[in-house]
Amino acid sequence: MNTHFEKELADLKEKLLLMAGYAESAVKRAVEALVTRDSDLAARVRQDDAILDRFEKEVDEMAILLLAKAPLASNLRLITIAMKVSQNLERIGDEARKISNRARDLTQEAPLKFTVEIPRLANLALEMLKSSLDAFVNQDPAAARALIPRDREVDALNKQIYRELAAHMMQSPDTIARCLHLMVAAKSLERIADHATNVAEETVYLCEAQDIRHPRTYTASATT
Repeated sequence: MNTHFEKELADLKEKLLLMAGYAESAVKRAVEALVTRDSDLAARVRQDDAILDRFEKEVDEMAILLLAKAPLASNLRLITIAMKVSQNLERIGDEARKISNRARDLTQEAPLKFTVEIPRLANLALEMLKSSLDAFVNQDPAAARALIPRDREVDALNKQIYRELAAHMMQSPDTIARCLHLMVAAKSLERIADHATNVAEETVYLCEAQDIRHPRTYTASATT
């Protein structure tokens, strides 16, 4: 029974890792579509969103079956957290789809004639996502704690982009639609960073059985 359980648990982990790879790829491709104004790539991101939806259902089904068999408290934590992580990954996919929608709409308009730091925001969000997934895979609570404060940098940059776009809309009313598309894309990137933070928090709980949510006041070192 234990051998069979361990095999099923390994299958769950593998499914979750595959889902994580799809989510990360979806964000990268959505940002690329936005920056390069590639409508075909944006369309593929939207079509592939269904894959992440299916992954979430499959992870949930596998986890529910395993919950009744888990012999240890640590197994229970891993299974329940796998469900939470898959939910965050599915929502990251939703945000990638939103970005691809804005990329599609922006290809129908002339490019703005001023620079917006969307690529920098995207890099920050993607770095957080990769770091959070690495921390989860490696069960590294110290790395998870270290990345959480970076969410404030993402929030600050998103607010800066919002202010710059709002000011540009006032100066050039003909750019309002394009600026709004970019605001939505920036907000989606900020939400992706939030989901990465959620994964990091769940990693700490998985490894230490300590809930560090609400409020988010952390140090990079693990609590003893």
